[in-house]
Amino acid sequence: MNKPSPRIGYARTSTVDQNLDAQIEALTAVGCGMVRQEQRSGTTLEGRPELRTILDFIHPGETLVVTRIDRLARSMQDLQTIVARLKAKGAHLAATEQPVDTSTAAGKAFFDMLGVFAEFETNLRRERQAEGIKAAKRKGVYRGRPPKIDMGKVQAKLSAGISPTKIALEMGISRGTVYKAKAQMPRSVDG
Repeated sequence: MNKPSPRIGYARTSTVDQNLDAQIEALTAVGCGMVRQEQRSGTTLEGRPELRTILDFIHPGETLVVTRIDRLARSMQDLQTIVARLKAKGAHLAATEQPVDTSTAAGKAFFDMLGVFAEFETNLRRERQAEGIKAAKRKGVYRGRPPKIDMGKVQAKLSAGISPTKIALEMGISRGTVYKAKAQMPRSVDG
């Protein structure tokens, strides 16, 4: 009879340019019978269907295994949410490269410390990015991301008498964006 593995692996990278092979190999080496993988940002729990599947279907006594805690989440709040869901199901969390085992007091304490450092690292990265953008703006070399919506096109449709709702549907944008374009249009002077 086939018995499910009590260890479920989760491998994650932030982008498709990064390689998951090392994580998958490490998780398989520690006995993960199943390794779910995705290439999504770890800054939020939203938009990560593989992780959601694990959290929805993990059984009592099973362990979610990651190579490092930052593969699971980048904020303390998200880490605590994940651990709370695992605990509610009678499951545990472990990491192959860190002494994390949420079934022990020492492992839980270490886990909490790692979460604080992961969140700190994310905040530092945001600060550095903001400083870099500010410096680039001072030098006049930062232009920001090019706009995805051609506001001139939206305004032309408005001038042609097309309703904001119809424009939003045709262009795949929100009505709020259409009204923003409308507010930026020069006002006509009627006598």
